[in-house]
Amino acid sequence: MANLTIEMPDDLVRRLEGMAAVRRMSLQQLALNQLQSLVEGGPEYRAGTPAAVLHALREEPHPSSADVDDLDSAIASARLPVQLSDPFSRGRQ
Repeated sequence: MANLTIEMPDDLVRRLEGMAAVRRMSLQQLALNQLQSLVEGGPEYRAGTPAAVLHALREEPHPSSADVDDLDSAIASARLPVQLSDPFSRGRQ
């Protein structure tokens, strides 16, 4: 892997460090992810394409099993009850 040194203003570094902290990644990981998204910004990486989905799955941070359990319970609690009546029937008001 090649090394690259970039000089930038201190205020920009502080803002980038804040962004990296929110995403729970190092400044180097944030920079690599952002640079990779610039390179992979072609049409095959548009939102919803298989390449974009695979890219999102491979990016850090990965959810923990507790995060997945929380998501599953949120989905289950948000489900609407099944309606057995015909919503297009004439008798319905």
